[in-house]
Amino acid sequence: MTALLDIRGLSAGYGRADVLHEVDLVVAGDGVTALLGANGAGKSTMLRAVCGMIRRTGIVTFDGRPISNLATEEIARLGIAHVPEGRGTFQRLSVIENLQLGAMPRRDTAGIRADVEKIYGYFPILERRQNQAAGLLSGGEQQMLAVGRALMLRPRLVLLDEPSFGLAPLVVRSLFAILARVRREEQVAMLIVEQNAALALALADDAYLLETGRIVLSGPSAQVASHERVRSAYLGT
Repeated sequence: MTALLDIRGLSAGYGRADVLHEVDLVVAGDGVTALLGANGAGKSTMLRAVCGMIRRTGIVTFDGRPISNLATEEIARLGIAHVPEGRGTFQRLSVIENLQLGAMPRRDTAGIRADVEKIYGYFPILERRQNQAAGLLSGGEQQMLAVGRALMLRPRLVLLDEPSFGLAPLVVRSLFAILARVRREEQVAMLIVEQNAALALALADDAYLLETGRIVLSGPSAQVASHERVRSAYLGT
């Protein structure tokens, strides 16, 4: 497996308290990795640490380049897009304005226009709502917009934080089907933090289980899904 994102000995937290403790994690250049764990395990902290949003120690490399000391904006320019929990859309701006903001680091005007149309192909409802304020969209539409805005960066890696949170089951299934299509068509790697373990494991190639800030289980997703610890606590089987 060729690592796109390689994390070694990562500790991170807020103030003086560490939430993550000496974490190792790898995301393949053409793969999807799921990060499972209970609330409070440190999953969102992991994504924020990768993006340079919080205090961190350890070694984080992206495509062989150390990024541990880079600012969040510099990390984004390298091709890492973050879809935060709660979607993070700009509520007063329109759908099209939100998408255009996702492409701010880019200067290829024609490419940006083409990518907006590509996003509308993935999420047709966004085209119909393109002039509507993001705050007036449904929860599912806002999540689609958040994913679409991240893709406007033309990222090599997308970090997704609880993409199914607060969404109806039908919307969740549709969203994960689109994520699978995006992975296939755009050849973009993903690191997904997700409470819905069954959906995350079905999409992912590899998976990690995080408990109280430490990785306690990792491997191919099928292998992790079959582990008794995961089956009983996260899959209900």
